[in-house]
Amino acid sequence: MSTKKLTTHRERRTRRHARVRAKISGTAARPRLSVTRTLRGLFVQLIDDAAGKTIVSVNSKKDAGKGDVGERKGKVAVAYLLGKELAERAKAAKITEAVFDRSGHKYHGRVQATAEGARDGGLQF
Repeated sequence: MSTKKLTTHRERRTRRHARVRAKISGTAARPRLSVTRTLRGLFVQLIDDAAGKTIVSVNSKKDAGKGDVGERKGKVAVAYLLGKELAERAKAAKITEAVFDRSGHKYHGRVQATAEGARDGGLQF
């Protein structure tokens, strides 16, 4: 039998997330845009790590609205709209820049659509 320790997908994602979080953190002027992806929903927050507070948050269960999503369909379309909604709320809170935190997920699909929506909404990172 092999001596290599088998790890689950969740453990590998947690390790990637910890590695990224060691390098980035949010401030009041430039908060961390955290994307949490589950099978049923998507949660996006702007977090000030210095104060330990969430400044703005949206999630797919409450805040998914209607709008132009281009060729996107399904959950990816919802993710794009969430990114745009977050950017609008960030503008209202006078936030124009953020640091993107993909939470150990690959930058594709819903995570990428959220980032594109936030950029199209006017948030810079």
